Amino acid sequence: MAQSLQAHPLPPRGPLPGDHPHSHRPAGGEHQDDGHPGVRAYEVHHCRDHTPRDDQSTKGQQERRPPWAPLGWLFGPVWTVLYGTIAVAAWLVLRNPQGPTRTAMTWWSAQLLLNLTWTPLFFAADEYGLAFLDICLLLAALLTTMVLFARHRRAAAILLVPYGLWVTFAAALNLAIWLSNT
Repeated sequence: MAQSLQAHPLPPRGPLPGDHPHSHRPAGGEHQDDGHPGVRAYEVHHCRDHTPRDDQSTKGQQERRPPWAPLGWLFGPVWTVLYGTIAVAAWLVLRNPQGPTRTAMTWWSAQLLLNLTWTPLFFAADEYGLAFLDICLLLAALLTTMVLFARHRRAAAILLVPYGLWVTFAAALNLAIWLSNT
């Protein structure tokens, strides 16, 4: 078990044309849709610009990731499908409500906000511990959303199951990276 969680360093890369010194673009100039927060939200596996900031005390330290981190090409298609199911689930609840939907939609909005918050915590601030707390809160908000959605439309709750599984996997990956880099 310990060997399966052994972290492997990510190789550093040089800057790409147009890179800002502290950008977090994928290595090799791979396509990334910066306009869609979910595409990048869980791209933990991507090589980042490892040029340390002036205020970092650990010059040259590289982010380490577990060997079971998914391949990069997987994240775009997965998040496209997941955001589609998240939207359809909300639409099902709002289209034919079985009573007031305010509480359910508030929790749905909260989990989306926590999802959005995770990206800057993990990538921009390198705050893996806070990012892990955020993703745990995201899971709690998502489970609450699923319970509330099930009261309106069972299908809406079922549509959120793949999202819940993916976020659970991402939380495990976040934890492994946090533990490997502390």
